[in-house]
Amino acid sequence: MNHWAAVRRDSDRIRWLATARLQRSAVAAQLGCLLLLGGLVKVAAAAAAVPDQSRGGGLVPHRNAILITIDTLRADTLGFAGDAKVETPTLDRLASTGRVFAKAHAHAVTTLPSHASILTGLYPFQHGVRHNGGFVLADDIPTLSSMLQAEGFATAAFVAAFPLDSRFGLARGFDVYDDEVGDQELNAQQQDAGSALFSYSERRGDDVVERALSWWLANRDQRKFLWVHLFDPHAPYAPPEPFRSRFATDPYRGEVSAVDAFLTPLLGRFVEGEESSTVIAFTSDHGESLGEHGEATHGLFAYESTLAVPMVLWGDGIEPARDDRSARHIDLMPTLLAALGEEPIPDLPGRSLLDPASGHPKESFFEALSAHLDYGWAPMRGVLEGDRKLIVLPIPELYELGEDPGEQHNLFVRERGTAQALVRLIPEESSWPPAMGEISEDDAERLRSLGYLGAKTVKKQRYTAADDPKTLVALDHKVGRLADLATRGEARQAIKLGEEILKERPSMGVVYIYLSTLLIQTGELERAVEVMTQARQEGVAGRELLRQLGLTLVNTGRAQEAKEILTPLAEKASDLEARNHLALALTYLGLYDQADSILRSLLAADPKLARTYENLSFLAITRQRYREARVHAEKALGIDQDLVGSWNNLGIALYNLDSSTAAIDAWKQALQRAPDNLDVLLNMGLVEAQLENEEHARQALARFLELASGPGYASKRQQASELLQQLGD
Repeated sequence: MNHWAAVRRDSDRIRWLATARLQRSAVAAQLGCLLLLGGLVKVAAAAAAVPDQSRGGGLVPHRNAILITIDTLRADTLGFAGDAKVETPTLDRLASTGRVFAKAHAHAVTTLPSHASILTGLYPFQHGVRHNGGFVLADDIPTLSSMLQAEGFATAAFVAAFPLDSRFGLARGFDVYDDEVGDQELNAQQQDAGSALFSYSERRGDDVVERALSWWLANRDQRKFLWVHLFDPHAPYAPPEPFRSRFATDPYRGEVSAVDAFLTPLLGRFVEGEESSTVIAFTSDHGESLGEHGEATHGLFAYESTLAVPMVLWGDGIEPARDDRSARHIDLMPTLLAALGEEPIPDLPGRSLLDPASGHPKESFFEALSAHLDYGWAPMRGVLEGDRKLIVLPIPELYELGEDPGEQHNLFVRERGTAQALVRLIPEESSWPPAMGEISEDDAERLRSLGYLGAKTVKKQRYTAADDPKTLVALDHKVGRLADLATRGEARQAIKLGEEILKERPSMGVVYIYLSTLLIQTGELERAVEVMTQARQEGVAGRELLRQLGLTLVNTGRAQEAKEILTPLAEKASDLEARNHLALALTYLGLYDQADSILRSLLAADPKLARTYENLSFLAITRQRYREARVHAEKALGIDQDLVGSWNNLGIALYNLDSSTAAIDAWKQALQRAPDNLDVLLNMGLVEAQLENEEHARQALARFLELASGPGYASKRQQASELLQQLGD
């Protein structure tokens, strides 16, 4: 078996290598003081050296393999790692009878890039997935699952959170990829300005494990590869009982303890001896900073609190031991292939951890790009070699982890020669590529809810100390505070804080997204337009923000301006949202045939686009084709019952078809999902008054007047106010 060779026959033509290879990296600029001999350092591609691989040192091949990844799990917060407070008996038992790698590291500090490295055996700059927002693993990169599937293995994955949704490319090679993470519950939560931005799309670990175990037992007669991903330790920390009570003052450890309990039905079968001939690999995608170095969670820095990961191998013939060799995520794919007796893959940067050879590579590349992609700050790269760790930033850092595990003493100034040697280990190809992919608005909303979104940033030729995340960490705290305020429903305070952040650092693209969305959700559409226009002027308005600007301009009666912004975006056929929004703008401009043509073409490509049916129903309403409007609204709701606009359109159509009572019922459905929707409240108030349901009419109109603001609502406010006076209030 050598599927990789077929893809990598000419490395210079490989997609990921070609797109990543740029001009000399910013390392030289950021470490200019390090290059004492003058000129640019020619960076060695040592990390891509091809190590010798064995088939596990004579180990009898295992029949099956299980990969367990726990999101956001620190390497030191486990019983077997020396934590006496946490309760992890199942994982402790696995570790006591398996091989524990005490010096294991990730290559990224966010979910999707780390899992891509685990499943491909490649560094992030090689597989091309550099962040949770805007990246998809390319189809031409072999994965552990695709290779085992080709060899006849039954393959399944059960993941617990949206960053690992199948649309991001990791589902390839899995017969079953279960990524159902409770969208209905998410939609139910997203009713106010805060929760719509910062609620979570995930499912509990016990549900994940139950489904995974069911699949495992149903395929007992086949060779199998199973991946189980649990998300529970990710912030915010809210462990279930009894762990909530036991860890009332330490909910993170409560989440970790709960995950261990969730895994017991699956892992217990193996540690108790019920099943054999299965190799189990356990790790986390990254750790969690609980305040170290000023970082609240993860993604900003790459200190050991977030870069170090637990790693355990368990299986028949794997001798229980503590292994102090360097271990990396990229080593897991060759390790599992070796344990299963499969042929090693040439040209991978990692090697089997079962190989007893003493020449195991000691270096490991890593990066942390969230601050760069979300805020426009300096990108971070680095390298580990044994206990020496170099972090490449405008203010560079060098640590000796054996003597300073907490990374408190920066040795860079004192040991520049060591830093110079380490920088030569950073592959040239790891320099940040020029462009991200594009994601849909729905995907972007869910990624924002997890704190992940790659906003457009202005790439600088040179970053200075003023761009270093260490210098700007207080701003990151303010963004966290903004999220907390929004989550607690304190939208006004969140908006004020967002404006303060942008006044201090106007290049933080993601803050424009947060602020404009909060303004839209609180009905301040004109201010939202101003914020998004400012983002355009600063050069940090990506496609998502421009789409939202176009839609908001439509909703404020500025359809011609919206058309000018949306038309170039809609030229990209895959940008369905831009084309939908453009059709809406054309509808408001009275260009009905053009709007209809766009919407019909969208449905021809994908007949399940609920919002396209919604826009068709609105188009039909503007043309006074109410039966047609009803049909389109019902089709939209048949696909997605939570579309408030479609319920409103259905109500309008029914009212004009002389079904006022049915119209009221439709608007009630809308208000159940969005109690403060201004259009629905006004429609409800007007029709309830016509039906002489005066109390209901007064409630709806009073709520409308309480919420409606801005010049766009002036005439409607006057209408509602006059009617309310007639009703005797």
